[in-house]
Amino acid sequence: MRELLPLALLGGVLGLDVVCFPQMMVSRPLVAATLAGAFVGNPAMGLFVGVTLELIALATLPFGASRYPEWGSAAVVGGAISAAMQGQRAGVLSVGVLAALATAWVGGLTLVQLRVFNAWLARGRRPALDAGSRGTVIGLQLAGLTADAVRAAVLTAVAYALLFPVARATLGVWSLGEALSRGFVVAMAAAVAGGASWTIFHSARGARWYFVVGLAVGLLILVGR
Repeated sequence: MRELLPLALLGGVLGLDVVCFPQMMVSRPLVAATLAGAFVGNPAMGLFVGVTLELIALATLPFGASRYPEWGSAAVVGGAISAAMQGQRAGVLSVGVLAALATAWVGGLTLVQLRVFNAWLARGRRPALDAGSRGTVIGLQLAGLTADAVRAAVLTAVAYALLFPVARATLGVWSLGEALSRGFVVAMAAAVAGGASWTIFHSARGARWYFVVGLAVGLLILVGR
């Protein structure tokens, strides 16, 4: 697994972008999975995984103290696994997406623990914070950023190291055809995306008609190709 260290570093950077810094959207699954695919020599397969995960991630609004899956590191794991195994069996997209979903769920739990750790650090420096110490504030910010980057990098490395053999073994017994395998995953992702979009935008005036027209145009483009 020569790609493990580069992928871990990529996951650390992209995991940091999810919430802490710089929030440039490079942690979105579409970008993260494509980059991971490029790291293992197959950006196109990473892109396929990223598009599918992006549909599912539409339901996530990472703000405030809410709890949500961590898609940056997860997309790196899923995109890299699928990209590394393309051409072996029909279920490559499916196992990559499943690996990403599992990693995203665990990643969400690690974000909660990171907040607990940051709060513990802040409590230990309460007197200096009450005194308005600029150095203490900067130190806590840097500590939080570093902890988040390490969290994401370790998560990526551990998830990839554990799930890659599982994915390879799963593909060894995969029996569904390529069309059915991809169709099922895309259909499920599209259903989640549709529900998420409606939840977010349904209160806007005319949202129902915009949704119907957009769906119709998309289907026409798909049929016309």
